[in-house]
Amino acid sequence: MARYHGPKARINRRLGALIYENAGAAKATERRDSPPGMHTRPRRPTDWGRALNEKQKIKHYYGLGERQLRRFFAKASRMKGNTAEQLLSLCEMRIDNVLRRAGMAKTRPQARQGVAHGHFLVNGVKCDRPSYLLRPGDIVSVRPKEHLQNFYRGLVAENSSESADWISVDAETLSVTMNGVPGAGDASLPVDGNTVVEFLSR
Repeated sequence: MARYHGPKARINRRLGALIYENAGAAKATERRDSPPGMHTRPRRPTDWGRALNEKQKIKHYYGLGERQLRRFFAKASRMKGNTAEQLLSLCEMRIDNVLRRAGMAKTRPQARQGVAHGHFLVNGVKCDRPSYLLRPGDIVSVRPKEHLQNFYRGLVAENSSESADWISVDAETLSVTMNGVPGAGDASLPVDGNTVVEFLSR
């Protein structure tokens, strides 16, 4: 899947949210919170434009490509309950997102890189797919290599984990346990999921 490698502050400013959390993008967003580019006057967005922005938030925040997002949407559509809530729940259960929320990475791209390099085990088996969907009961742990253990122990001590009832973090063993499925209010991204579902349904 192709990933975005361009200026991250531009995406934050364009979408009006802290999508990319690295220090440079955050500082640039604070300095200039207006959309990028030259403007003579603010333009009122159309309904289609607002829906597109909401979809782009999900893609950039969770590191999804268009095809992957549509696969998640198709899967969420087949599940019981509200499709928007199920879509966000699937995004939250990605292993790279869970590691970020557990404090084992400063940003989601960093968590993605760690998984892709094979730094983590899921139930004792190496996992190198950042898009891997965890299930309740799964345990993610750092591989038993001294340099990896020291690196992630430092990250956990430096980063506070984002509050989430559906995961628990053991800083001693450097493991994250999936306690349950994230619910409607557990998504860490402020996005209008219903608008995204309507957009993808067209």
